[in-house]
Amino acid sequence: MAHEMMVALDVADPALYQEYRAAMRPLLEAAGGGFRYDFEIARTLKSEAPHPINRVFAIHFPDAATKERFYADPEYRRIRERLFVPAVRARTVLAEYAR
Repeated sequence: MAHEMMVALDVADPALYQEYRAAMRPLLEAAGGGFRYDFEIARTLKSEAPHPINRVFAIHFPDAATKERFYADPEYRRIRERLFVPAVRARTVLAEYAR
């Protein structure tokens, strides 16, 4: 059963974040994953996150084990450190579920 996550971000550098997305996408697709939804948020009406939210997306994987392998992959970790870390101030997983 597919595994999906809804994630909220506070993106500080949209251009660098787009570089991150472009660099990690081939790895994500090779793992059988992808994005189902992706939103830039202009205003948040209610949030339990301790940070502002300006980006929300749904990312999916074939299963939870594939998600774990993807995020642990050394190549992904290098991309994340180089591009995601300086581009994003904060991240909150809103939900994880099977679909």
